[in-house]
Amino acid sequence: MTTKAQALTTLALGATLVIASAQTVQTTAAAAPAASPPELSSTEQLLKDLKNPLSWMNWGADLRLRNEYFDNLLTLNPHAKLHEQDYFRFRGRVWATITPVEDLNLNARLATEAREWMKPAGYSPVKGKVGPDYTEGVIDNLNVEWKNVASLPATIKVGRQDLFIGDGWLVGDGTPYDGSWTYYLDSARFTYDLKDQHTTIDVIGIMQEARDDAWLYPIGADQNRFVTEQDEKGAILQIANTSIKTANLAGYFIYKHDDMVPGSPSGADNADIYTIGGRLTGTLSDNWKYSAEGAYQLGTKQDARVMFPASSTDYRGINAYGFNSKLSYLLKDKLNNRLDFSFEYLSGDNPNSKGDQMFDVLWGRWPRWSEIGLYSYAAETRIGQEANLIRFGPTWTVNPLKKMEFSASYYALFAPESVATRDATAKSGTPGTLFTDNGHFRGHFLSGMLKYKFSQHMSGHLWSEFQFPGDYYVSKTMIPFLRAELFFTL
Repeated sequence: MTTKAQALTTLALGATLVIASAQTVQTTAAAAPAASPPELSSTEQLLKDLKNPLSWMNWGADLRLRNEYFDNLLTLNPHAKLHEQDYFRFRGRVWATITPVEDLNLNARLATEAREWMKPAGYSPVKGKVGPDYTEGVIDNLNVEWKNVASLPATIKVGRQDLFIGDGWLVGDGTPYDGSWTYYLDSARFTYDLKDQHTTIDVIGIMQEARDDAWLYPIGADQNRFVTEQDEKGAILQIANTSIKTANLAGYFIYKHDDMVPGSPSGADNADIYTIGGRLTGTLSDNWKYSAEGAYQLGTKQDARVMFPASSTDYRGINAYGFNSKLSYLLKDKLNNRLDFSFEYLSGDNPNSKGDQMFDVLWGRWPRWSEIGLYSYAAETRIGQEANLIRFGPTWTVNPLKKMEFSASYYALFAPESVATRDATAKSGTPGTLFTDNGHFRGHFLSGMLKYKFSQHMSGHLWSEFQFPGDYYVSKTMIPFLRAELFFTL
């Protein structure tokens, strides 16, 4: 491990011990019966008044400070150029909601994220350089929301908005190229809530453009950035029912249409993807919870380039499937101990078939379970395009202090197909240099996260991940990812 990795890991462990020892007295006090909430202090009352200056307007802001370090992650090769990355991220956002009449909201949010690269940048407009990476401001939310439409239990929300369906397995982030700076989808959502029947119906239309200047031009932009690889259109129908506590059911149909555009980044495609799936969640007892989601995909897809094993840029028929699940046991003790067991299966492309068996996670390209899991696919498919994956293992979560949470995970990772689904280092009909093409074991994955809420307006975390590659990869060098974050909000 590099000196940087060792230093950050030591810092994470040291901070855990320091905070724990400093809060010993508070742990005892926390066991006492909770008193009624105190009145707002003069400072908190002032902030509340500032954020609600008028009866029909409120606003807020937040600031996220991160230092991230990783090695061998984008390259999967410790000898490749730019294999080691170390940078700071400074994301600021400000938002406002205006309610001109009852049940009608106008929502807007502006976001920007500057970076400071300590090592030569492995991506971004300043690739290969060290130093500041200043960028534009983005209007990442701008929408109109109408509740109780025509006195019906319906809501319509039209414009740029964040969409997150279920646990975000297939719909959670429309802008995977900007690395959690934004999440938006340009879309329209209609929700009808049949409360007596415990049923909710969602109809969603999506028109997401590849570049960030398609609908709303960025502020102070020197160039138009890609936020995803291609122009994307979509339609979603979901019907969810919560009548049975032990079996909350949601069924959905998702259509996604991809169009490559001039200058599309690596990994772009033309596609028509039809996804049929369902999600089942519930509480089996006071201590047991579960979730299970499965989906089947069909349609056609055309890759942007000739690559192994596809070896053709012709349209290929899709026949893919995926499954994601979690079983949880809540001890409900003083420390809120919780044990989870996760299992996920995403089909990969069979190199001996003319069709396409790779499961597409659609708008689910965000770090659902791991930052390593997100970025390590850059050379295999594209960032966040997880596929050809079997993942299973436990997670332990505990609250050692009232404002502290610690979690640790282990996953065993496998590939159903020994050949990488979309090997970016390969040429037509020839294996690449990063994958052995004869192994199924992706490796062992370990992670740990320590979260602490310092106050109502400040929180932070220390996050570490390590993957020990198996025989699926050529390089067996350990892959670390480390992050320190402070988050401030009004």
